[in-house]
Amino acid sequence: MIFGFILRRLTYLVLVVLFITLATYFIFFAGNAGDLAARFAGHAAGPQAIADTEIRLGLNHGFWYQYWHYLVGLAHGSFGLDFQNQLPVVSEIARAFPVTASLVVGAAVLWLLIGIPIGIMSAVHPHTKRDRAGTLFALTFLSMPTFVLGVLALLVLYFYLTEAGLHWFPASGYVGLTQNPAQWFVHLILPWFTLALVQAAVYTRLIRSSLLDTLGEDYIRTARAKGLSRRVVIYKHGLRAALTPITTQLGIDVGTLLAGAVVTERVFGLTGLGELSLSALFNGNLPVVAAVVLLAAVFIVVMNTIVDIVYALLDPRVRVR
Repeated sequence: MIFGFILRRLTYLVLVVLFITLATYFIFFAGNAGDLAARFAGHAAGPQAIADTEIRLGLNHGFWYQYWHYLVGLAHGSFGLDFQNQLPVVSEIARAFPVTASLVVGAAVLWLLIGIPIGIMSAVHPHTKRDRAGTLFALTFLSMPTFVLGVLALLVLYFYLTEAGLHWFPASGYVGLTQNPAQWFVHLILPWFTLALVQAAVYTRLIRSSLLDTLGEDYIRTARAKGLSRRVVIYKHGLRAALTPITTQLGIDVGTLLAGAVVTERVFGLTGLGELSLSALFNGNLPVVAAVVLLAAVFIVVMNTIVDIVYALLDPRVRVR
């Protein structure tokens, strides 16, 4: 039954991605053939050069021909050429995506390692000093915007330490993992914690409320009545059910942030997808903007599909829906 469920979800994934590509092409490119050709040809191009560019890009054909051409390009890993440099958009994506992926994956690991234990502590010890400490942590970082936390991190851990002669953290920039793993790690420590602390606050409150609700269920009381240890009841029976909303939230957060953690990237000078999309938007570079929007939507859909499959593994009742 699980294989049938996964097959249905993958079928829905393909259909939704196809719809997303259609919507993206319609919004960014449909009906703008002359304008697109003029932008691609450059400001100094004459009418003949614009007409030749329109023919070369296939913009002189109907919408469905253009969309099919666009879809075939996507199937071959091509997002077209950007207007600014007339280089393949995929090369821009390939340069920026590892930066964003490094930031998001590292931060996700941190916010799970921070948020879930604090949330469990608060739920297991409700209305105690531990619970109040967890609540204080959550409220502190929930009320602190990412850019404020990032600037404070740079001020205290970069500027003040550098003034004291301690060069522990760089101000900004990114070093590739394959280029220098140690420098890759050092350059991402502050961005990781900046993004992770804000997200961890959300997960702390979410796991606390979910686990408290779960520990009040009848089957938990039955497990306790059977003489099972407190640890087994909480971690084997309660926590598994309480993790389902965490799975949903994680899928949404990772899928969204993979499209570009714009604020964090801007504060720390990381040239990821968020910075790339902002630059392309300000320059009117539609193919790059469309590629990032398309990737963002696909990331979210893929992560939600993964969440559905994980749900089915955690809760067999989901498979019959």
